[in-house]
Amino acid sequence: MMNDELEEIRRRKIEQLRQAQIRVAQEEAARAELQARKQTILRMILAPKARERLNSIRTAHPVFADQIELQLIALAQSGKIRRQIDDDQLKQILLQLQPKKRDTTIRRI
Repeated sequence: MMNDELEEIRRRKIEQLRQAQIRVAQEEAARAELQARKQTILRMILAPKARERLNSIRTAHPVFADQIELQLIALAQSGKIRRQIDDDQLKQILLQLQPKKRDTTIRRI
């Protein structure tokens, strides 16, 4: 009797783990597909030099690069980007999106 209960508990636990693995695999596949779609769109709207700059930004500031990508993709999907963005245009966009820094001065009395 006790062995049957233990075996049933083990079987349920194994099934739960299997379901969890399937869920994780599906989420990974969806994430990879989304990333591939993003890269395809970025390849269409960014010139090679601009893509290089965005990749450089990604190494130093990955969250900021993600925000830039999402905004560029949104602009492209809304039809506001009609031609490829070159490096100079991307620089201008980055300057507009960059958070404003406050100057602080220390005065000695």
